[in-house]
Amino acid sequence: MSKSRDKELETLNKITSMQKDLLGSLYGDFFSAPVSKPAKENDSSENITGSQQGVSDTPVADKVDAVKNAHDALDEAKALFAADNNLNSSEEKKDEEPEEDPMETLEKLIGLGSIKDDVKELTAFVKVQKARQEQGLKSVPVSLHLVFTGNPGTGKTTVARIIAKIYKQIGVLSKGQLVEVDRSGLVAGYVGQTAIKTTEQIKKAMGGVLFIDEAYSLSQKDDAFGQEAIDTILKAMEDNRKDFVVIVAGYTEPMKKFIESNPGLKSRFNKYIEFPDYSVDELEEIFYMNCNKYDYKVDEDVKHQVRALITSRKMGSIDNFANAREIRNLFEEIITNQAKRVSTLESPSNDDMMTICLDDFKDLTGLEQKDTEE
Repeated sequence: MSKSRDKELETLNKITSMQKDLLGSLYGDFFSAPVSKPAKENDSSENITGSQQGVSDTPVADKVDAVKNAHDALDEAKALFAADNNLNSSEEKKDEEPEEDPMETLEKLIGLGSIKDDVKELTAFVKVQKARQEQGLKSVPVSLHLVFTGNPGTGKTTVARIIAKIYKQIGVLSKGQLVEVDRSGLVAGYVGQTAIKTTEQIKKAMGGVLFIDEAYSLSQKDDAFGQEAIDTILKAMEDNRKDFVVIVAGYTEPMKKFIESNPGLKSRFNKYIEFPDYSVDELEEIFYMNCNKYDYKVDEDVKHQVRALITSRKMGSIDNFANAREIRNLFEEIITNQAKRVSTLESPSNDDMMTICLDDFKDLTGLEQKDTEE
């Protein structure tokens, strides 16, 4: 709250208090004022004020005018306060940055060139089919439901959230929110409860996208609970074709087996988008993006260590490398080491707290030992 509004509130409180005092005094004169007696000379009560004796020295007419003036002042203060409140509200709305176009958000993502092309093609097709339908032309049936495949940390959830907003922007979804779940968010511990639990998530996602991570975990051998969740989702997809989208995601091969295992899934999911792993250059760019975001900078003479660490970790876990997630973990490890070092300084400067140096790379897996020994 601004200082001007604080001052106005203070004025309102003072005026309200003054009204109460004046009204109380006025009503006391009308209803409860005792008959005054002349004070005797040297009377012990000579220092008692008229108001304390129940007698007012101010004429009633003057008090009525004072109350009226207080009412007028209060009304004026209220009007000013309301005007200021409306002005501040409008200023706050102006200060709020307009929501970024989802396509622009997509373009700003590091890498993902093929994904961006896929999303643009899909969006253009859906947009034109919708326009044809609105103009009375025949439109080709298109499934909005998608299968995202690829390793962890390749941007699947981020792109799903952008697609939800794009679908809303072009008018195929009413809300455009993303509800992210996995098996634990859909499956319950007892028969019959899974359908209820899954339906709750579907209701949250109605008008937007239900994003199911590691969806293949719902289709396990002799898994009645997982099948119950699948059946509930398929029914919702059938009953709410115009305002409900499902995106399933997970590792490439398990996801393909998952879709192929169920005729209902196969008929509804026919658009696959494969998310490739990030290159070392892209991962390095993600690392420095995190540094810039949180006001950190890396000494020039140790930047080669960042690339060495990324390369080492990527090569050391090719089959289950966590991509951007791995880079975030690496960033957190480094700034944790940096915090330990800076905390020992007596009066660290801003530059001390921002700078990442060679000492902050100690004990990190993949670090070049020859450099640490120098």
